[in-house]
Amino acid sequence: MRIMVTGATGFIGRALVPALLQHGHTVVVLARSASRAKARLGSDVSVVEDDGTGTRLDEALFGAEAVINLAGEPILGGRWTARRREKLTTSRVQLTAKLVRGMSRMTQTPRVLISSSAVGYYGNRGDTQLAESATAGNDFLARLCQEWEAAANLASSFCRVVTIRTGVVLGRDGGALPLMEPAFRLGIGGPLGNGRQYLPWIHLHDLVEIVVRALKNTSLSGPINGVAPYPVTSRDFARTIGQVLRRPAFLPLPAFLLRAALGDAAGVLLDSQRAQPAKMTGAGFVWRFPTVAAALTDLLTTDRAVSITDIPSERMPGNAYLQTRPARYLLSSTTTLNAPLARTFEFFSRPENLGLLTPSGMQFMITGQPAAMAESAAIDYRIRVGAVPMRWRTRIACWEPGHRFVDVQESGPYRSWYHEHAVRADGPRTIMEDRIYYAPPFGVLGRMAHALVIAPMLRRIFQYRQDVIRLRFGAVA
Repeated sequence: MRIMVTGATGFIGRALVPALLQHGHTVVVLARSASRAKARLGSDVSVVEDDGTGTRLDEALFGAEAVINLAGEPILGGRWTARRREKLTTSRVQLTAKLVRGMSRMTQTPRVLISSSAVGYYGNRGDTQLAESATAGNDFLARLCQEWEAAANLASSFCRVVTIRTGVVLGRDGGALPLMEPAFRLGIGGPLGNGRQYLPWIHLHDLVEIVVRALKNTSLSGPINGVAPYPVTSRDFARTIGQVLRRPAFLPLPAFLLRAALGDAAGVLLDSQRAQPAKMTGAGFVWRFPTVAAALTDLLTTDRAVSITDIPSERMPGNAYLQTRPARYLLSSTTTLNAPLARTFEFFSRPENLGLLTPSGMQFMITGQPAAMAESAAIDYRIRVGAVPMRWRTRIACWEPGHRFVDVQESGPYRSWYHEHAVRADGPRTIMEDRIYYAPPFGVLGRMAHALVIAPMLRRIFQYRQDVIRLRFGAVA
């Protein structure tokens, strides 16, 4: 199926796009910046840059059998001033209406529109269980969601429309969890307000699978609660984070402080929506992470498939690079992919896919025209670590198609960086092994920074990389 996606470079879109590709769909993305979208989404996606006139919208929609609309300014981006409310409305309601008008102009209209919404539709409802048939609220966010869905439903005269009301989406590379995690790791996290409000949540990968299911299942239409089947209170959510991280989690963030900082926007954190996924339950959907404990364990604990160890001198590979730039640590990562070796090796051998495998906060961007992968080829790119921009040049030191390749850092932040990518067939599957021999700069200071910052950062990067690989090629239980 040919699918046009808006908002593809956002938190949900960057997980959805590789999943759509894994299912064999052709993906066309409408984005404000073509270069940024290509850097973040990889070589298998077609990108049309939106010039704001509407002409490029028709180009992006041409031949589309389905449209997925994820665009919208972040809800929690500051106080809801009059200007901020206008931006939230324009980026959702007006953009959706513009998209529907474009769809209606097509000679062959798409068969389905899947458009984002939010459980904020219901307003503040306390302990009331909220299936999709529940009535709407009357605050700003509830009215915004009603207008947003109404704009999408204008397409129901010519195609099936699904509006997915999401709750708090939990993932490694965006959403609320990375903002909350540092406080909990320090032992100063806790519930928001009185902690009694219900928090409708969902693991990012389950939300992606709901979207994929909605594409295929023609009996699904109208609103769908994109949430897990077991909502929890803010107090229980905080307690579970504490249990997973083995930290205390009892310090509340008082409601008056949230309201002082965010004004009416604090309602997103303090209002209660006990949303139930009645439609997806009725459709037989099986959540991979049905409980908040399962989701948080997956996202917050160290994956044993990613390990970092010291390197004894006798285990150092005997090659010219590591003889001149001795490494101190070894990162090892193993992933089993549900795809044949030829297809997976071809994906990893294209430099354009490096950005898809890199957390968005690092702002990965290849500079210049990347050379075709071959021995001695060089790739220049820039990244950001926290607030620090960095340039990196890597060179392909070994190239053995269908078996392995090695890239080494010629210039960049590390004293030594030797990365071996090896693949081998396991029947119809592929086992991919990464081994990185590396050393930070600055001697003793570098070793201290490694323990406190670098090693945890590398684990997060490679766990994120494994997430993307599994979305792109299929998870193996």
